[in-house]
Amino acid sequence: MNAMQPAMTPAAETYRRLAPFYDELTREHDYDGWTRNLEDRARRFGVSGRRLLDAGCGTGKSFLPFLERGYEVCACDLSPAMAALAAEKAGGRARVEVHDMRSLPRLGAFDLICCLDDGVNYLQSEHDLAAAFASLRRNLAPGGVVVFDANTLRAFRTYFAAATVVQSPDRVVVWDGRTPADLPAGGAARGELLALERDGEWWSRTRFEDHQRHHDEPTVRGALAAAGLPWVATYGMQLDGSVTDGFDELRNSKAVYVARASAPEQGEGR
Repeated sequence: MNAMQPAMTPAAETYRRLAPFYDELTREHDYDGWTRNLEDRARRFGVSGRRLLDAGCGTGKSFLPFLERGYEVCACDLSPAMAALAAEKAGGRARVEVHDMRSLPRLGAFDLICCLDDGVNYLQSEHDLAAAFASLRRNLAPGGVVVFDANTLRAFRTYFAAATVVQSPDRVVVWDGRTPADLPAGGAARGELLALERDGEWWSRTRFEDHQRHHDEPTVRGALAAAGLPWVATYGMQLDGSVTDGFDELRNSKAVYVARASAPEQGEGR
């Protein structure tokens, strides 16, 4: 794993603390089914090769299904702790590095670039969004496709406004959403995570805050345009990972965006 470390940011600090508990918190997520749905959407827009860049890869759960499907994978994350876990899972089958997606170096020419699990919601401005999208564009092969997701108002007004508890015999993870249930478009969201771990007769605790920002479709598409990365489609995602052809901020849990290095053909997109 590449040891280069970007400057510590609030998101990097959040994931440094979250890394040991992330897999527990997301243990019910069907990454295989979800990524198959996203891959299917990408192939509608011309993806034929199997070179994948997973930007914001977390602990590697988002790229492992692609490895099993025969992709050549390069992955990166802002958090050295998350990237280290991803590299361990990959077992040498993927190249894993530490980078800020707003300033990626030229890592290669990729047929498909994914940025999953709401990584873009940690970017706090349209300027940061555009910088990240420009970095992704620089790493696309001719005709390459970018697929990424973003939390919707529904997600922020429900999950980020409520409490969730995930528990096992030796670990309890409590998510406490601190976001208003009427968060406006473009608003800032926050939550607190408390992780308890059994250590013999005692329990240790880790507590930290998570900060995200809602980005609506006009903002995302504006940032894509500023980055010179043409938008081609927006889909809606449900909590079970299924993807719908229509998108609604108040019905879907995530928006799934598709952009690509070349302009769409007539009749493509939404």
